[in-house]
Amino acid sequence: MAELKSKARNALPASTFGLPGKRAYPMPDRSHAANAKARASQMASAGKISTSAKSQIDAKANKILQSGAYPPKSNTPTSGGYKGASRGK
Repeated sequence: MAELKSKARNALPASTFGLPGKRAYPMPDRSHAANAKARASQMASAGKISTSAKSQIDAKANKILQSGAYPPKSNTPTSGGYKGASRGK
């Protein structure tokens, strides 16, 4: 999964997020969608998000994962790239 820097995250439309009102769980691509599902499951198990929020995130992620590339690569506002294990820090 490519690193999503804050400038690129801020440029994403609200519709790209699993919880658009909070701009939480960004899903600009398939790898982020899969990651959002995993994080939502962890947060629901820990009681930090509701089951309805988890369902909303899962539905959005499933739609992206089943449809292939989302959004089309030419419209994905990401910068930088995968930094490997060091994550550029």
